[in-house]
Amino acid sequence: MTDGSTLSEPLLLIASPQMRDPIFEGSLVLLWHHDSDGAAGVVVNRPLEQHIEEVIQVSPELDLTPYAETRINWGGPVEGGSGTVVTHKEMVSEEDMELPHGLALTHSQETLTRILEQGGPLMLCLGYAGWGPGQLAREMAEGAWLWTDCDANLILNTPPDQRYAAALASLGLSAHSVLMTPGYT
Repeated sequence: MTDGSTLSEPLLLIASPQMRDPIFEGSLVLLWHHDSDGAAGVVVNRPLEQHIEEVIQVSPELDLTPYAETRINWGGPVEGGSGTVVTHKEMVSEEDMELPHGLALTHSQETLTRILEQGGPLMLCLGYAGWGPGQLAREMAEGAWLWTDCDANLILNTPPDQRYAAALASLGLSAHSVLMTPGYT
């Protein structure tokens, strides 16, 4: 992965516990794209104060009560007005992006509405994290990121404030047991 090769399946990027970059400190990123042109993903452990019904426009007939406590997630610093929905694979249609490990992504308002109608699990992320050609590989080589396999349960069922520690634990680590020296702070 650090050689800039194409990503064969999504990963969870875990910010080094020593990372002091205010944008990514303590972040867990669902990385779905990485090749010679760059990388993209969404931060999955930064809930915002806003709830779903405050930011999406759906038919007034659609009952959003099951999502009353579902907060929007900050997905990253790029295109903050755009949304990415992370959900289970069976909730999306063919034009959406199916990922291994039972996950899927969509940017479609139509798919989002269908998920809400069916009561499916979802995480709506505003913005995304993006890296230019070779940038993420350099950051990983410098010790800024760890990575682990993608885990749908961790992303969709673990409380956001526990996801970072859970991702580290999947590697047998804790924030106190990792000493990395990221090349930037």
